Amino acid sequence: MIKKKILICGATGFIGRNILERFYNNKKYEIRALYHKRPIPKNYNNTKVGGKNNVHWIRANLTKNEDVKKVMSGIDIVLQYAATTTGVADIVSKPYIHVTDNTVINSFLLREAFEQKVQHFIVPSCSIMYQSSDALVKETDLNESDEINPKYFGAGWMKVYLEKTCDFYSRFRQTKHTVFRQTNIYGPHDKYDLQKGHVFGSTIVKVMHAKKNVLVWGSGEEERDLLHVEDLVDCIEAAIENQNTHFELVNVGLGKSTSISSLVKKIIDASGKNLSIDYDSTKPTIKTKLGVDITKAKQLFNWAPKVSLEEGIVKTLNWYKKHVL
Repeated sequence: MIKKKILICGATGFIGRNILERFYNNKKYEIRALYHKRPIPKNYNNTKVGGKNNVHWIRANLTKNEDVKKVMSGIDIVLQYAATTTGVADIVSKPYIHVTDNTVINSFLLREAFEQKVQHFIVPSCSIMYQSSDALVKETDLNESDEINPKYFGAGWMKVYLEKTCDFYSRFRQTKHTVFRQTNIYGPHDKYDLQKGHVFGSTIVKVMHAKKNVLVWGSGEEERDLLHVEDLVDCIEAAIENQNTHFELVNVGLGKSTSISSLVKKIIDASGKNLSIDYDSTKPTIKTKLGVDITKAKQLFNWAPKVSLEEGIVKTLNWYKKHVL
């Protein structure tokens, strides 16, 4: 059997690390894993492809075209999860930090994937470009005339540009492109950091370190679609196996929204701690309600999420207690 060669960009990051752990023992693939600032995890050796751990680690700065050319050579499938990411505080106060580097990285990678005749390129977009909605939003619910939430303007249009660039390259009918409009992903290896983490990881930290109360930014009324990272990786595998077209743009989420207040309460209950909740209206918050319609992913990839929010909270708390506390 000829093994497919997979390039995992951002293999030491949150989602990239989970992808690596899933594909690590899959004998169908050889893995080239990229890292930049975060070190290689201790339980992975720096062996060559086909060696003991079937992983070849390469340090690369993907904002440099020469590094992109080097790492892409001979690759069949690209899983592009390298990015500059932080939490809502930076999205509100310093939105520019997400735009430039991520646009450069994706532009170089997509062009080189075309030049190298890569078979399949999978990359995350995001659901932040959708308008707040009481109904589940479909992929077709975003129109180019729509206004993106002003606080998401830079990051939102950057993602739209990424989607259009993938569509552009797919029209040469050489490389398949899959773009996931992901919702809020959580689980092992997330950023459990009050300043840089996303809402789920930050809330875990707050709850696990709280003595009497948990402080929530804003009113807690905003609602998010929260998906466990295991389900996201399932969808990545399903896309590799089942996509036959040259371009697909697909919502990936749990398919329902949960308020931040409800999320905090669920995490407190699962932790077994006796804590109250306080709200700080002076802190950054983006008041939207969003849940995505995942019908297309179900039909196209034969995929559906398996981990409920309640189960995901328990799994994440157990992982956090073992690896972070």
